[in-house]
Amino acid sequence: MTATNTMASARNARMARRAMAVSLGVAVIMLAGKSGAALLTSSSAIFSDAAESVIHIFATGIAALSLWYSRFPPDRQHPYGHGKIVFFSAGFEGALIICAAFAIVYVATGALLRGPELRQLDVGLAITAGLAAVNLALGAFLVRAGNRQNSLVLVANGRHVLTDMWTSLAVVIGVSIVWLTGVVWLDPVAGIVAAAHILFSGSRLLRQAYDGLMERASTEDTRRILTALDRAVADGIISGFHQLHFRSVDQRIWIEIHLLMPGDLPLTEAHRRASLVESLLDSLFARRRTWVTTHLEPVHHETVHPEGHPSLTDPLVSSDSGHDGPARSAASAPAA
Repeated sequence: MTATNTMASARNARMARRAMAVSLGVAVIMLAGKSGAALLTSSSAIFSDAAESVIHIFATGIAALSLWYSRFPPDRQHPYGHGKIVFFSAGFEGALIICAAFAIVYVATGALLRGPELRQLDVGLAITAGLAAVNLALGAFLVRAGNRQNSLVLVANGRHVLTDMWTSLAVVIGVSIVWLTGVVWLDPVAGIVAAAHILFSGSRLLRQAYDGLMERASTEDTRRILTALDRAVADGIISGFHQLHFRSVDQRIWIEIHLLMPGDLPLTEAHRRASLVESLLDSLFARRRTWVTTHLEPVHHETVHPEGHPSLTDPLVSSDSGHDGPARSAASAPAA
C-alpha cells in the first residue's frame, strides 16, 4: 500500500463523513416536511411518502454509525479491520425499506376500501414536489460520491434517498391527477404503486449486502488483476503465477498470490521482481487501500510440490475450483 493510496483513503473517509452528515440533516427536514403535508391533506399517497421518510431517517442514522465504526483500525480480535459492518448496514437499510413498502400498502389498501377524504391537495403537492427536488440532488450526490470512494454505505444511502425521490414523484403525479379530476380512489392507488418501487429498491440492497457478506468477487476486479499479472508474465518479470485470492471490503482490498520465478534467481532479484508485481497490483486500485501478499516459488513448481497444494483451491486461475490448478505461465498468458 503506497503513501498516495493512504492519503487518498483518508481524504475519502473525511468526504464520506461530511456526506453522511449532510444526508442526516436533510433526512430530518424531509421527515418534518412530509409529515406536515400528510397531516394537512389526509392523502394516503402523501402519507406513504412520509412513512418512507420515517424509515429513511432511522436507516441514515444506522448508516452513519456503521460508517464511523468501519473506520476503526484492525485490532487483535479483528485483524482485517471492521469494514464488513457496511454490509450489515446496507442489509438493514434494505430490510427497513421493505418494511416501509408493506406498511404503505396496508394503509393505502385501507383507504381504498374506506374511501379517502382529501383536503388542501394543492399545498400538499407544492411541499412534496419541493422536497422531491431536494432529494434528487442529494441522492445523486451520495451515489456519485459513494461510487467514487467505493463506499457501499454512501451508495446504499444515496439509493435510498433516490428511492424517496421517486416515491415523492409518483405521489406528486398521482395526487395531481386526483386534484385535477376529482377521482379520489386514485390517491391510494398511487401509494400502492410507490410501494412497489420501494419494495424493488429494498430487495436490491439486500442482494448487495448478501453478496458482500459472502465475499462475492467482483468480475471487474478479477479481470483487472489477471490482466496485470498476465502482463507481468509477458514482460518477463515473473515466469507465472497461481493461488490467486483476493477479498474486497468497502474501500479496502487484500490480494494474495504465488509468484513463479526461475529457481536459480538470486534472492535480491526475486524480491525486486516481487516488489514490482506488488506495486503493479497496488496501482490498479488508486482509490482503495490495498495490501498485496506474495509467496515466491520456483518455476518448476511440480518438482517441489508434486502433489500440489491440497489444502488450497485456485478458483481465479484454475477452471477446476476444487483442486490446485496449473499455474498461469508465459506459455498460457495472452500475448503482449
